[in-house]
Amino acid sequence: MAIIRGMTDTLDAEVRRFEQTPLRQPLLVNSVPKGGTHLLRNILRMFVPVEQHHDRDFIQIPNMHLHLDALDPNRPKLAAAHLLFSDQSVANVRHARHLLLVRDPYDWVLARARFFVSEEFDQENIRHLKTPGLFSAEVLLNMMIFGIHQKSPALIDIFTHNAAAWLGTGVHLVRYEEVVGALKRLESAEAEAYFRTLLGAAGIDMPGDWRERIKVGSDRKLSRTARENLKLPEGLVFPDSLPDTQKRLVDLHAPGLRAALGYS
Repeated sequence: MAIIRGMTDTLDAEVRRFEQTPLRQPLLVNSVPKGGTHLLRNILRMFVPVEQHHDRDFIQIPNMHLHLDALDPNRPKLAAAHLLFSDQSVANVRHARHLLLVRDPYDWVLARARFFVSEEFDQENIRHLKTPGLFSAEVLLNMMIFGIHQKSPALIDIFTHNAAAWLGTGVHLVRYEEVVGALKRLESAEAEAYFRTLLGAAGIDMPGDWRERIKVGSDRKLSRTARENLKLPEGLVFPDSLPDTQKRLVDLHAPGLRAALGYS
């Protein structure tokens, strides 16, 4: 069982600074693990009363039966999930507005590798990945692509069941890179149009102070899993972008995946 550590979440106090309109329908932020879930959830939290935040845990297949209250249409809440596509999942989320967050597999490999070897992530059977000098960055990247036998799933398995299988089922597809791009040009008309569409898909009317709310919610200093807040083993340095060899390996391992998700 994996344990995630990090800073204490303090965003609720910021949410209460703004006038909030209650959700009228459950809202599910469902994503590929390490796809930017905390960023998107924290942005949306700024538009939802704290009392409607379902923050006990991320919803997943093993614990879904413990979180059905998050999907109750009579008591709408904002919840986050890494939820595999299945008959049970579809049945349970059918009343929710469903945002499906994905990330370019090329960048995801890097993000997942950094997280796995960070102090903020702990899984007993792969703890040795953090041993300084034992594995190079390139070896760790290949492990993220092909998986670790009987210890961690491969890229294709994660993206197939957490992302691709949900496409075409009524979800609103959100690409992490597009969120980040809109944040970088937040004062532009294009960003306003982007976030108006995103909030509309979430069932939220855009208030006049939307930019201020998004600036607070997207503050990376408040994210426990943001890249700069991770502590990595001494001497281990990952490249800023996925090397060409690993890009080719992603394409070999999961042909057609990036195109299906809207990347090319």
